[in-house]
Amino acid sequence: MPPPPLPTATTLDPVDPAPPAPSVADEDHSRLVVWLLNAGHAIDHMFLLIFATAVGAIAVEFGFNRWEDLMPFGVGAFVMFGVGSLPSGRIADSWGRRRMMLVFFFGIGIASLLAGLARNAWELAAVLTLLGTFASIYHPVGIPMLLQSTPRPGAVIGINGLAGNLGIAVAALSTGFLVQWLGWRAAFVVPGLLTIVCGIVFARVCPQELEAPAKRTRKAKVALPPKLLARVFAVMTAASITGTLLFNFSTNGNAQLLTERFRGIVDDPALIGTLLAIVYALASLAQVVVGRLIDRFPMRPLYLAVAASQIPLLMLATHAQGWWMLALVLAIMVFIFGAVPFTDAMIVRYVDDRIRSRVAGARLTVSIGFSSLAVWVLGPFVKASGFDSLLWTMAAIAACTVAVVWYLPDERTVNAPA
Repeated sequence: MPPPPLPTATTLDPVDPAPPAPSVADEDHSRLVVWLLNAGHAIDHMFLLIFATAVGAIAVEFGFNRWEDLMPFGVGAFVMFGVGSLPSGRIADSWGRRRMMLVFFFGIGIASLLAGLARNAWELAAVLTLLGTFASIYHPVGIPMLLQSTPRPGAVIGINGLAGNLGIAVAALSTGFLVQWLGWRAAFVVPGLLTIVCGIVFARVCPQELEAPAKRTRKAKVALPPKLLARVFAVMTAASITGTLLFNFSTNGNAQLLTERFRGIVDDPALIGTLLAIVYALASLAQVVVGRLIDRFPMRPLYLAVAASQIPLLMLATHAQGWWMLALVLAIMVFIFGAVPFTDAMIVRYVDDRIRSRVAGARLTVSIGFSSLAVWVLGPFVKASGFDSLLWTMAAIAACTVAVVWYLPDERTVNAPA
């Protein structure tokens, strides 16, 4: 017997500008819907890094002597990116993931248009905080929506992670050129308009859900006893904190790091942005590889290998300059990006679909809430101690990830199908 339908769109879908679509099972996503869900991941990460990429130009216009002094004004976006994840996940499980994705597309697009109108640092900080609030929707909503019925979650997570990191590459590339040709405001306005277009298309092609996720009965792939499940959640959250710290330090600092280490070799900001975009695009492929490996091998040894590889590379980078620095940044980002799929894979493997958005939201609230400190301290830390000290600190954080992941349960002894 088919599950009962959700209440009609007229009562529960006030933000949907499209005419009612026929209700089909939510696992019957068309290729265009899947493409838009992956594009949403790219959009999410792209907007979070436009400010960091354009911070030098914005600092000049707003009267700051150094980019490091303006950098803390962007912390609100990352705080809300984490704090907003918990309510986003809870609302999605009870109200519907499709509806929350509509709020994501239109909200982040409008917020980016407002960012292009900011007249001073405090106005920009407020708008970036609003942008981060809408950005918080994607991870606890879009990824569970994409994964809710797939038989190969690792491969899907890998492709989705590739899309997200390509968004980082697009931020580096498009922001560099838009700043140079049209000014930093265009770096927010142009992607904002494109995102609103994506929201309109998503509203028209993504069908209504038959039931809210909270009403589903689909079980997790691996059933763990409560104590082990709590342990997995603790490890997942702690590893997510350290991993996101590394992610934020690197993606928010790489543009200025390469600018410093290429001084006298490459001084064109657009070319620096292009090199960084190439790095991110190549490193993003690591998520596809890791995602496929997650489907085939136990998670714990694989995660340990990826996390441990970050340590020596970060240590070597403290001594590198010029093109050697670029090669090391590429290697570092391969393993930082390669570590990203593990936490989403844990949720799919161990958590029932009816509560995945809530669990993902809780994990993100804690991890991103803590790791948003990276954005706050990045500028002042580099100004006071330099990039060498930052790289040593990142190596120590990577070592903490290894220590935490060591406590993951051995799947070979607990792999009891639900």
